[in-house]
Amino acid sequence: MSRNRLFSTLALALSLALGAGTPPASAAEAAAVPAANTQASSGVYYEIFVRAWYDTNGDGIGDLNGVTAKLDYLKSLGISGIWLMPINSSPSYHGYDITDYYGINPQYGTTADLEKLVAEAHKRGIAVTMDMVINHTSNEHPWFIDARKANGAHRDWYTWTPKQPNLAALSATDTPIWHAADDGWYIGDFGGHMPDLNYDNPAVRAEMIKVGQYWLGKGVDGFRLDAAKHIYVDFKSDVHSAEALRKNVEWWTQYHDALAKTNPKVTLVGEVSATSPKELAPYLKPLGSIFDFPLAEQLIVSAKGEKAGKLAQLLKDTYDDYKVAGDTPHIDSTFLSNHDQERVMSRLNGNLDHMRMAAAMLLTLPGRPYIYYGEELGMEGKKPDENLREPMRWTRDPGPGESRWKPSSVNQGGAVSVQAEQDDPNSLYNTYRTLIGWRAQNSALRDGDLTVLATGKPSVVAYWRNDGKQKLLVVHNLSGKAVVWKPKADLLPKDTAVLMTTKPQAALDSGSLSLPAYSTVVLH
Repeated sequence: MSRNRLFSTLALALSLALGAGTPPASAAEAAAVPAANTQASSGVYYEIFVRAWYDTNGDGIGDLNGVTAKLDYLKSLGISGIWLMPINSSPSYHGYDITDYYGINPQYGTTADLEKLVAEAHKRGIAVTMDMVINHTSNEHPWFIDARKANGAHRDWYTWTPKQPNLAALSATDTPIWHAADDGWYIGDFGGHMPDLNYDNPAVRAEMIKVGQYWLGKGVDGFRLDAAKHIYVDFKSDVHSAEALRKNVEWWTQYHDALAKTNPKVTLVGEVSATSPKELAPYLKPLGSIFDFPLAEQLIVSAKGEKAGKLAQLLKDTYDDYKVAGDTPHIDSTFLSNHDQERVMSRLNGNLDHMRMAAAMLLTLPGRPYIYYGEELGMEGKKPDENLREPMRWTRDPGPGESRWKPSSVNQGGAVSVQAEQDDPNSLYNTYRTLIGWRAQNSALRDGDLTVLATGKPSVVAYWRNDGKQKLLVVHNLSGKAVVWKPKADLLPKDTAVLMTTKPQAALDSGSLSLPAYSTVVLH
């Protein structure tokens, strides 16, 4: 089964038994780097903050060559693709306010460095996606500097009013939306330093399509689309606006169609912050994938509470709502946390068992799972945002190559590092590596449809994964106590056996499954 058609099948198959400016002149002739045509089969992606990743020139800041240097680490973990947080020119440490869409942040390297990274990643079967921040620019972007002039050529690239607006009006992000500049006020959903682009202007649309096509021409496989719903959902009053949603869907359809002419297999995934799958569903058809925020929250709640809770109902609601995408190829992008959220280990209060169970659910459910860098080590981090984006820990003690962009806000010691955890067979790193390996080795875990079962036990989660070639039953015991689960007599064929388990004590005997505390078992 084609992975990107997975959710078309899921919708039918799920059953729930509930008890700066312009591109270089050569852009049009740019020779495309061959796409990743032999991806590692796990389908798992990995989010990287380049500044925090690995430093190859000794300035203390991670760089693109550092990503290239650590591709073998990602390959050994089983990663199929990477998402690079913003790498374009920007005045900020995080890069979400861009000053040149065709340039690379000089602290990270050059366009040639990116092309080398893409080529080396593709050799290893790893796809490369870039963060594409096109809802807004930096207020230092030449377009906006020109737009501040009443007769500037880029004036209509942003949304202005010459008369004082309602300064109490809030943006969809609950901050003041109007910002003063010279002889008027402009819209900035995320603050005055990030003025929103005006997508009612065809020139803006054409330019942003050109930007995407330019980077596809450099071999990039696709884009993570920042603030995808805020193209037209600007004001707080727009949050539930049918018209704003219609215009968003129309724009992203145009964008996807245009990029597909450059690369028919382009990967797009939208950031659409939402609390329910119903809010996410309309974006599936135009984008092909969206980050599943409701599921991320529920996986953490279930792991922390040691109970399935609302997980089964959420999965049913998700695939019911996703039917709106019809036969259009689409896939859920699942995750536990990202650069805007407290790290999972912090949310779980450092509980390693809960962390393992959250990972086990993530990596055995349908979709395209994303891991936030350092998550596989159990790195902690709480707000403010800078503390969620701290240097990746490569060695027990700080050494060459480790980013020094900021000091650590937590003291987890050298045990939470790649060096220490690779040497420890019982480490969280090796748990992730094992689970990703399961996904790589078993097509049902990657591509199969989903049937959630009622277990009658609050701490036990069970579901079938079936891709037509392989049928697996995944069972999790989320609690700290051993559990014996006896499924209905007709549920398991007589030849059912344990295929994989995270705890060797797990056993199937006379139709009863013995589940050790905090364990996952896969039956076939």
